[in-house]
This record gives sequence, structure tokens and C-alpha cells, in this order.
Amino acid sequence: MGRKIVRRRITRASLDGARITREEKLAVEEPLEIRFNGTSFTTSMRTPGDDFDLVAGFLLAEGLISRTEHLVSMRYCAGTDEDGNQTFNVIDVQLGFGARAPDTSAARNVVTSSACGICGTNSIDEVTKKSSYPLDPARGHLPVQTLLNMPDTLRDAQELFSATGGVHAAGLFTTAGELLVLREDVGRHNAVDKVVGAALREHRLPLHDCVLQVSGRASFELVQKAAMAGIPVLSAVSAPSSLAVELADETGLTLAAFSRGSTVNIYTHADRVGSGS
Repeated sequence: MGRKIVRRRITRASLDGARITREEKLAVEEPLEIRFNGTSFTTSMRTPGDDFDLVAGFLLAEGLISRTEHLVSMRYCAGTDEDGNQTFNVIDVQLGFGARAPDTSAARNVVTSSACGICGTNSIDEVTKKSSYPLDPARGHLPVQTLLNMPDTLRDAQELFSATGGVHAAGLFTTAGELLVLREDVGRHNAVDKVVGAALREHRLPLHDCVLQVSGRASFELVQKAAMAGIPVLSAVSAPSSLAVELADETGLTLAAFSRGSTVNIYTHADRVGSGS
């Protein structure tokens, strides 16, 4: 639902004095408000599309749900823009038996930007949540060549990035290198929530024999989201943060970064990644 791309006339200037006016494609960024039974809980900036996956993945990361049955329903609420068109920017959620009831009295009172997946939380203790799917050191093993192939496979499947150059991507792979789910978004944490949410809605959790490949850096929040879904390996094309490495080590997750070409840095639990192909 909603547009993922808009077109805008821009001026391209160069040092030789040339100025060219042309049309550019931009990735859409709009707010998505999540409500529980009509009560607002949080608002996040995201690229429209796969919104139910985004909400499901977000609720899993927040520790409110851990399986498909915890989600009774998700529906778009009425909302229109200045032209009277449905905006699809508000989703109302009904949770079922076994879900953890959200504390809407302490709802996030700030907008979560597309650059931050944990903005608005009250303390680090709220972010460090215990997963329902502890990671098994015997699961998630794969050859290094399979791991190194994943960034190129992900990039080749990024249609929105190819059109705009302005979005992140996350891909869920099998340990044999098969791409199962790909999602793109202006926020890297949103892309991961969409991937995990899609898997949850398809009854695939826990994801003990999968790898999460992301197009950017590896932050604390991405490690947390992977661990909450039972994903044993997270691979990034850019650098990890110190807190991401600490959390990966603590949860038993294999964290790989700078996965480019023929080399990859493995920061934690390197025994899951074997040599050769």
C-alpha cells in the first residue's frame, strides 16, 4: 500500500558550469503509526509497503509477540491526505492470548526516525530483551564462500535501490545461500523488521538455520532483532559497532562484517563459518 517512489525535477550542477534539469526518482519516506485497539503506541518513519511485515517484526523485536498466533489482526485505519486519498499510514493491532500486553501509558512519545530503531525507548534495559528463541551453537553453520556470495545476491535483487539509490536492504538466506525474503526501506532497521515480520507471518520462526544479510553497517539494534528471531548469523557489508559485537558475543550470535569480495571479518562465534566452499 502507498507509493514507494516519487519523481521530482532536480538541477544537476557541475564544476564546468553546466546545469542540467532532469527528473529523479526518490524513495518515499512517510510516518507509520501503530495503535493497539485504537490507542497510539508509536510512530516510525518508513518506506510504505510490506507494512504488516514491518509491524509484526517490530512487535517481535519489542518482545510483545514471539509467534504468529499472538497476532489476531492488523488493519489500516481510515486516514486521508489533502486530496482525499487513503494514506495507509495508521495500523491498528489486536493481540491474542500469549502476547505481552503493551504499556500504552508509557508509549513512545517521539517519532522513530528511519535512522534509529530504538529512539524513544526509556532505557537500555528495555532494549536488551530476552529472546524466546535461544541460539544453538550447533545450528547455522555454512561455508565462507556461501557467506561471501550473499551481498552480491542481495544487491542484484534490490529493485528499489536500483531505481533510487536511497534505501537499505535486508535479506533472509538459508545456510545453503538461497534468498528466502528480501525487503527494502529507507531505514535499515525497518528492512530487518520487514524481513523478520514476513517470516513470522509465514510461521517460519525460529530461524535457526538462516542468515540475515544487510546492506549497511551492523548496529546493536540489528543484532538484537536477529537474536529475537532466532537467527544465528548476521552479516553486514560495512562495519559493526562495539555494542553490536558485545551483544552478539553475549547472545551466541555469529556477527560478520566488511563482507566484500573475497574477505569477511568475523567478530564473534567464528566456528559457524567454515573454510572453503
